Amino acid sequence: MKKLERSLSLPYVIAISIGGMLGSGIFVLPGLASNITGSSVWLAYLLGALCVLPAALSKSELATAMPSSGGTYVYIERAFGPLFGTISGIGLWLSLLLKSSFALIGLSAYLSVLVSIDDNLVRFVALAFLLFILLLNIFGVKKVGKVQLVIVTISLICLALVFVLGFQNINPDFLVPFMSDGNAGLISAIAFVYISYSGVIKVAAIAGEIKNPNKNLPLAMILSLLFITAIYVLTAFVLVGNIPSDSLTADLKPIHTISELLGGKYFGYVAAGIGVLTLMSGANSGVLASSRFPFAMARDLLMPNLFSKIHSKYLTPVVAILFTGLLMGVVILFFDVVKIAKLASAFMVMMFIAVNFCVIILRETSAQWYKPTYMSPLYPFLQTFGILAGFVLLFLLGFMPLLSIVFIFVLGFIVYIFIGKNATRTGVLTNYGHVPALFLFYKKDPSIVDGSSENTSSNLDGKLASDAGTIVPLLGNENSAEMLVEMASAINTRSSVQAVNITEVPNQTFLDALNKDTPRIISIERRLKRLSNAQKLKIDFESVVTHELSNTIAELSGQTNCDWLVMGWNGRAHSGILVRNPVGWLLTNVSSNFALFKDNGIKNIGKVLIALRPGRKDKNFLSVAEKICSFYGASLTLLHIVAPSFSKKAIIKMKEKSSSHLSSLKVSTKLLVEESEDPIESISSLSSEYDLLILGAPEKDNWISVLLGTGRDKFTESSACSVLRLTMKK
Repeated sequence: MKKLERSLSLPYVIAISIGGMLGSGIFVLPGLASNITGSSVWLAYLLGALCVLPAALSKSELATAMPSSGGTYVYIERAFGPLFGTISGIGLWLSLLLKSSFALIGLSAYLSVLVSIDDNLVRFVALAFLLFILLLNIFGVKKVGKVQLVIVTISLICLALVFVLGFQNINPDFLVPFMSDGNAGLISAIAFVYISYSGVIKVAAIAGEIKNPNKNLPLAMILSLLFITAIYVLTAFVLVGNIPSDSLTADLKPIHTISELLGGKYFGYVAAGIGVLTLMSGANSGVLASSRFPFAMARDLLMPNLFSKIHSKYLTPVVAILFTGLLMGVVILFFDVVKIAKLASAFMVMMFIAVNFCVIILRETSAQWYKPTYMSPLYPFLQTFGILAGFVLLFLLGFMPLLSIVFIFVLGFIVYIFIGKNATRTGVLTNYGHVPALFLFYKKDPSIVDGSSENTSSNLDGKLASDAGTIVPLLGNENSAEMLVEMASAINTRSSVQAVNITEVPNQTFLDALNKDTPRIISIERRLKRLSNAQKLKIDFESVVTHELSNTIAELSGQTNCDWLVMGWNGRAHSGILVRNPVGWLLTNVSSNFALFKDNGIKNIGKVLIALRPGRKDKNFLSVAEKICSFYGASLTLLHIVAPSFSKKAIIKMKEKSSSHLSSLKVSTKLLVEESEDPIESISSLSSEYDLLILGAPEKDNWISVLLGTGRDKFTESSACSVLRLTMKK
């Protein structure tokens, strides 16, 4: 299968990103936006950029984890699944397509300054420009990048001259009133100009054609957003300070108007020519990005396979480009593009919301394959702000834009039913989503829940040890695979331990291509064999590749009917209302006992501390602790932390019961009762004197961790020694 050529370097990527925003966002919209809020339009641009920033940073993170063509569609489809992926792909495709058509028709306002154009020929002129752009895209994105770079450079020089000349002639009287319609008008203007920044994330749609995308893609997004924000704010300020409001509010070519005002007729002609080129550049960038959506969807079996065809010579998705151009031609000739573009742009706001949700879903589920080289800062607060701001702006756009979103949802659902129903992908939210999430998007296949999915079963070859009492999934994030397997051996109740190295890959990766053992896997197998020989342990090792990590682990547990599942751990296992990480999923779906081991680097275990809530399955937990102490030849201390309000009578009774339990153990034991209002601090302090801390799973999460699934085990995080957290089900 042919691949897209990675030919775009950082300057070209920045040029394409800026080119996607320099069109109608600054050459047409400032006048219309000033009609909504007055001279504060420059502030609307600034606040609009702040609202877009979370989506830009989130998309930078997503793009470095999934640097493939398709951009936002790919991220949403991987996170939410194929149904929502189909809806988002079609919505993004149409919104960019319509905005590009609008930009081409918008050429007439600037072109009319240079040549006389009959009103009946305006749309045919737009078609001529469309044909040129299609040819440019088909012949290769490298040529597109070079053209974008030249046009963007010329446009920026023009805007810089406008600012330098215009700033000296600011008329303070034109800046009054600052907000013609108060705060409501300002917020409405933010919603109106918000779409001007959509180009900052368009560039992710061509991630598959960018050189060194892990570095260049986030850098290009952030730099282009900062740069274009400065351009928008400064240019808008100069416009409202030089052009009377009654003239500016109805002006569709404000850059030409101010250029003619400041530099005379010929400077106005130059500005008009640059406006034509810039608007064409925006349309060009839109064709480049929008054509990648049907291309990516076709590869995922969500659109006809014809759209996935790549030109044998130019290595561009020629069918997707031509069909996008055909639809744009129909829109230019027969549709009221301005209104449709405004309606479709509302879906772009919804996509910004979805992008922020994607980061939350993928981080909280801890998908093994999700390894971005760039991490969005201030997580999850930045994403939460972006989501809330997006919803506010979405509702401010009015009833018709909301209705357009409903229409695209229905259209996407129909396409999915008839074309995308055979897609094999499930999406991270499908795998780890709770009932509310599944109700909102789609029902989970019961076969996935019980671990009988064909996609998972095909990876287990039946060579697992049937007498294994403990299963140890190795996911590659363990400090020491030997220490984890050794701990599993300590609590094992049968003759052998089954260690399984599991590699999770995105659904688009063929599993057969990764069946060969890597040097890392060979190394783990060698080290575990040495551990087995040195300590006379029966350890079996296998390696599997899967699309669904948790389902595979659940099947391992069911296939061997083991007593224990032991995993390495980073201290987080909480589940949220809509999202849960694999550990949270396993706690719910695996029937065996579950042990999470946080390895803090302690190799020689001589002192074990077990901290239990009074009366909570003490015998079962102490039995496990006894096996560990016997395995390592360690002593055991049972810790109870009680609140100051705990009565002395209750403490005496608790001590008697605990002492009775300890007396039956065949290891050195000690009982310790601490009175404290801060159990976390007490355990943290005591843990410095021990090598291993054994805890039970918490009984419930607080409402914040339940809502977002971001809770962490504070006892584990504060512990100075290694931690083993037990969930007893048998």
